[in-house]
Amino acid sequence: QVQLVESGGGWVQAGGSLRLSCAASGRTFSRYAMGWFRQAPGKEREFVAAIDRSGGSTRYADSVKGRFTISRDNAKNATYLQMNSLKPEDTAVYYCAADDRLGVTTFAPLYDYWGQGTQVTVSS
Repeated sequence: QVQLVESGGGWVQAGGSLRLSCAASGRTFSRYAMGWFRQAPGKEREFVAAIDRSGGSTRYADSVKGRFTISRDNAKNATYLQMNSLKPEDTAVYYCAADDRLGVTTFAPLYDYWGQGTQVTVSS
């Protein structure tokens, strides 16, 4: 079992920045690829970014490329999502997730563990 807790969400004006954190506890963090997903009201959950076990490989949704950066610190059992140049359409609940397969996946059903989410609201 892995427990994931997100933090760092909040309210920000368009063009601003936020840094989300996801703290993991339980089994060895470094054996999991990590992903960030988001869900806006009335919409399906969508992929945002993912990073492999070592941090050497990352993937991003086209909508956030160049604005968001995913990273991890295996010594601290944490993964991060730095979000810059935020837009109102980035407003959503953001979830981190853990996947114990090799590589990086954008497919939410393949992730084994999920956090409770943190709200991000971007005003225009």
